[in-house]
Amino acid sequence: MRTSKFPNKILPLLFLTVLMLGTQSCKKELKLEERVFLLEKETLYATAADKFKAKNNSQWVAVLYTNMFQEALTAGDIYRAGQCITSIGDKELAREVIISNFMNQVAPSPVMPTDGAMRADVNQFILDTYERFLIRRPTEGEKLFFKNFIENDPNVTPEIVYFSFALSKEYLYY
Repeated sequence: MRTSKFPNKILPLLFLTVLMLGTQSCKKELKLEERVFLLEKETLYATAADKFKAKNNSQWVAVLYTNMFQEALTAGDIYRAGQCITSIGDKELAREVIISNFMNQVAPSPVMPTDGAMRADVNQFILDTYERFLIRRPTEGEKLFFKNFIENDPNVTPEIVYFSFALSKEYLYY
């Protein structure tokens, strides 16, 4: 004998549907300023000698793009650029071409200081560049070398400095 108008199989489905709709409507949407983003602090290396793990081609491209544009590259683009490096016999030449292409990109354009900003505070530019690309602070000798290099040559631009950091042997390691 039946006591309900609904078949036995529909009643549990109806209950689950009502339960799911009820939980969706109870959630409060957080405003952007209310959201909490948990970021881990990056530990800087003491010296270049602390780096021992080599980046593979895809990692190198992903890190380079992030350093240059301050945003992530798509997984497909990372893969294609990594394959480009793999397919060319001269890896350093392939890296030079990729860096050059990134530097000459119009939209989005690389995020870097102007020549005037670099020369206005050379010490800060050197510190920021080392931390950005090599994840460490420069030694006193490196600071002195780059300060003299930048101040004594009016042809040195932030692009040249960024290019040289991205092409350095140390940049190939974590």
